[in-house]
Amino acid sequence: MRIAGITIPDNKRLEYGLTAVYGIGLSRAQQILTKLGIDTASKPTDIKSDKEAEVRTAVEAITIEGDLKREKASNIKRLKDIGSRRGDRHSRGMKLRGQTTKTNNRTAPSGIHAMHKARKTMTSGKTKVEKK
Repeated sequence: MRIAGITIPDNKRLEYGLTAVYGIGLSRAQQILTKLGIDTASKPTDIKSDKEAEVRTAVEAITIEGDLKREKASNIKRLKDIGSRRGDRHSRGMKLRGQTTKTNNRTAPSGIHAMHKARKTMTSGKTKVEKK
């Protein structure tokens, strides 16, 4: 079963398989399946082709995959352009919802697409003496 260019795994339950599509979480997958009258425990191989087409149209009615990613990127770009605090923190790769960053921000990415390298912290300044 393919939806929006994504192959839904055949070995998983349908509700969990639908979460492979970007923009569909577990609760939304369950809503779609209950609205269409499909058992959430069924596997993609168990449903008939007409129900499969119904699932495909229901999923494609939602903003998913590329459109959703573009929308998120444009929202972040808008925040950066207007010079808001959230936009500034997005561009710096910092936490932006009020979390404490004094101690627990050491593995945060520094900038977009960073490799999550640990940040250097302050030391005592003394050079370590080798033990013999």
